[in-house]
Amino acid sequence: MNNNVNVTELDKLVKKQKELAKKVIIEDRFDMASINYIAGIDQAFPDKDTIISGIVVLDYKTLQPVEKIHIRTKVTFPYIPGFLSFREGPAIIKAYKKLKLRPDILMIDANGILHPRRIGLASHVGVLLNRPTIGVAKSLLCGEQKGDHIVMNDEKIGYRLVSKIGCKPIFISSGHMVSLESSVVIVKHCLAGYRLPEPTRLAHKYVNEVKNKLRSVETLYEH
Repeated sequence: MNNNVNVTELDKLVKKQKELAKKVIIEDRFDMASINYIAGIDQAFPDKDTIISGIVVLDYKTLQPVEKIHIRTKVTFPYIPGFLSFREGPAIIKAYKKLKLRPDILMIDANGILHPRRIGLASHVGVLLNRPTIGVAKSLLCGEQKGDHIVMNDEKIGYRLVSKIGCKPIFISSGHMVSLESSVVIVKHCLAGYRLPEPTRLAHKYVNEVKNKLRSVETLYEH
C-alpha cells in the first residue's frame, strides 16, 4: 500500500467529500414501522495491507442475527483522520453486494454527518449505496457538546448517549436518509445491555473472529 498522499491529492478528496455531502439527506426516507432487518457493519485489519469488512444482518424485532458475510481485500489508502471513507468505504460496498437479504437500515461503526465536512463513513456509504444509514462512533471527532447533543455551526449534528452505566458514551449521527431523532430511537431499540448496539457489537465481534482465525491459520502455516 502506498502511504504517501500529497496535499494536492487531499485537496481533491476534500472537494469530492464536499460534493458528496451535498447529496446527504438527513430526514427519514423510510417507514419506521416497516423495518424488518437492520445490518451492522464494521472493519478489522489483520495487517497493515489488509482489511476485513463484515456485515451482520439482524431481525429488527428480535435482534437475532439472520445473515452474516465478510470480504477480505487489500487496503489501498492510508489511515488519515477525516478520510476513512476512502480507506474503508470500498470494502463495505463490496461486502454489501454479497448480501442475500436487503436490510432496511445500515448501522455503521463510524460517523455520519458528525464529521468536519459532514460526510463521515456512514454518510459516504449511504450516499453511494442509496440506502438509509446511521453512524455510531465510539469517540467524538468534532463538534461541541451541548447537553446530550453535539453541535457544529449552531446545528445539532450528533447525539451523545451513555448506553451503559459505567461505560464511555457512544456518538450517534445521521448517515443518510435517516433523521437524527430516528437514529437515536433505532440505536436505543438495538441496545441489549452492552455499550454498543447489537448490530455494530455483533459486526465488531464477527470481524475480529475472522481476523483472529486468519492469523491462526497464517501462524500454523509459518510453522
